[in-house]
Amino acid sequence: MNNNVRTVPHVSSDPELRLPPDFVFGSATSAYQVEGASTEDGRGPSIWDTFCRTPDVVVGGQTGDTACDHYHRYAGDVALMAEVGLTAYRFSVSWPRIQPTGRGPAHQAGLDFYRRLVDELLGYGIQPWLTLYHWDLPQPLEDAGGWPVRDTAGRFAEYAALVHDALGDRVTNWTTVNEPWCAAFLGYGSGVHAPGRRDGSAAVRAAHHLLLGHGLAVQAMRAAGPANRLGISPNLYAVSPYSEGDGDAARRIDGLANRFFLDPVLLGRYPADVVEDLAGVTDMSHVHAGDLEQIATPLDFLGVNYYSRYVVGQPSTEDSEAADGERHPEWPGSERVRFLGRGRPRTAMDWEIDPPGLVEVLTRVAEGYPAVPIYVTENGAAFDDAMAADGTVDDPDRVVFLHAHLAAAGEAIARGVPLRGYFVWSLLDNFEWSEGYSRRFGLIYVDYPTQRRILKTSARWYAEVIQAATPQAE
Repeated sequence: MNNNVRTVPHVSSDPELRLPPDFVFGSATSAYQVEGASTEDGRGPSIWDTFCRTPDVVVGGQTGDTACDHYHRYAGDVALMAEVGLTAYRFSVSWPRIQPTGRGPAHQAGLDFYRRLVDELLGYGIQPWLTLYHWDLPQPLEDAGGWPVRDTAGRFAEYAALVHDALGDRVTNWTTVNEPWCAAFLGYGSGVHAPGRRDGSAAVRAAHHLLLGHGLAVQAMRAAGPANRLGISPNLYAVSPYSEGDGDAARRIDGLANRFFLDPVLLGRYPADVVEDLAGVTDMSHVHAGDLEQIATPLDFLGVNYYSRYVVGQPSTEDSEAADGERHPEWPGSERVRFLGRGRPRTAMDWEIDPPGLVEVLTRVAEGYPAVPIYVTENGAAFDDAMAADGTVDDPDRVVFLHAHLAAAGEAIARGVPLRGYFVWSLLDNFEWSEGYSRRFGLIYVDYPTQRRILKTSARWYAEVIQAATPQAE
């Protein structure tokens, strides 16, 4: 990108960043991406531990074994959160730290880490936002069939109840599943994420059981502590046809990316057109009587993870070999839909930057589904950040990105969207799944050989945004 931080108005005089005084300003991470300590204190292996040891699936053969060493450095990391002024921190619990085999009683050493983390956050006045599942399924459960198997949903509800029993007195905001589309269709469809399986039917079953696990977990936690606020965080996209003749392609991708998750959670049904699209992949016989009622257990909030827009076109018919080469196994039933671009600036992940898409997604949810408070639980960008000779890290492109998306959040609120907060992905540079350590999303730079932390320009800018928006005590 050629953007320059000087194009962003000073925070104190920026009318686009006038957000409500009770707006939640947070940042987020996930357990496998930051914790490290992969074999300490009884933690069992997850599917990502196994996947990272498969040749040629992660850049450089890298793993999350050490990551950001947050397991040992959490206190210093929380102090940095306080320096930025975060009012909330969204983190995930490592399931194999709590149940190394995915079954049985809670492992107290694992729970103790999260107790310490939560207490540290509360000591600084930072709200802990806990995510129960950010893709680190215990490997023994995958060996038993993983998410395509119905039993995994029940195991997840039992795990959720264990964590809630330990932390429900101090953690108010709970997310069950983060980005179920990724867990199902990248993990079991394309195989580019753990566990690395390539089976469209298994991916659809996994998606259903992730949603069923969500519903069962909400019921289990609400039975134990009805005062807490429970939600789920799908990754949603604005979807546009590339041309006038590409409407069906847009319908298909919107259906599987967005409506296949929003409709069962908020309306208690799967979209009929998507079920029809999937007819050659599965007969949906894995959906049992009563499942959708459980999935649609009422929520206290909906998390929305937003990164970009999909611009899609019909499959190419000019060259059959080219069409075969464009197959996208993560979109079962619609594998040959083409993903195109509009020439917008792109992040280091090669994702087009499209802030208006955030307004579109939030407005669509608010107007098309039953009313529920909404939080942007992830939004951020990877850029090629580097430490300068003087030890600073200047990332003006990220400042421009965050400014545009926070302004989009404000526009959505002005349109009547019940948006209550925004979490930057991510707090720290970290292990970016199959990209290893080659992509940096953080507000805070991590020098991996030394584990030194450096606040980037974007972190200091975000601190100014938070300070300007937070009512000051008299």
